[in-house]
Amino acid sequence: MRHLCAVAFFSMLFALAAAAQPASTTGTSTTSKSGEPAKSTSVFRPTKDQIKQGQTLLKGQKLYDGEATGVYNDPTRSAIKSFQKTNGLEVNGKFDKSTLGKMNIPLTESQGGAATASTASSSSSSTGTKTVKRPAPFRASEDQIKASQKILLDNKMYTGMQSGDLDDATREGLGKYQQANNLKVTKTLNAVTLEKMRIALTDSQKANVAAQAAYESSKKK
Repeated sequence: MRHLCAVAFFSMLFALAAAAQPASTTGTSTTSKSGEPAKSTSVFRPTKDQIKQGQTLLKGQKLYDGEATGVYNDPTRSAIKSFQKTNGLEVNGKFDKSTLGKMNIPLTESQGGAATASTASSSSSSTGTKTVKRPAPFRASEDQIKASQKILLDNKMYTGMQSGDLDDATREGLGKYQQANNLKVTKTLNAVTLEKMRIALTDSQKANVAAQAAYESSKKK
């Protein structure tokens, strides 16, 4: 009788241990998953002006034949992919940071453009070394080029259309305007010429001008 009771007792212990094993495994797995830190994803979004500038550049490279609307569409995405493939970038059809950088389109302060220049400048001051990164070249938008072409037309310095393209005829007209207004003759639609024409700069262009000033200042130290 004692032998039977002992067998029954150990059988019950074995059954309880077996039943508890899956629950223990499940509990460990749940704890492990819940203990993982949440991954924060930050999505880069280009501004409407950056998309316009990108579309204008793609149009100039014969990759895009639509209008520079500042809005994503299928032809724009297809053109971006062609540009990215040609320049060894990730082919995703988006105006991401790498693509804008390759196009020399400056980032806004919130995107890290001006902040990057500011950080570099701060680092330069603390270490005494010239580490300010040279900003991307200044680029006028299609609307700004159209506005400048109208001014050149009104001043009899240009006889073409308000196309929004910085073609040779427009550059010649800009050279005449710059010479007549005692500006440095660059034949480009730079920030100084836009301001002289009273054509407003975008926020990204203002950030670019500030970054350029910081860069030039660092070179003089």
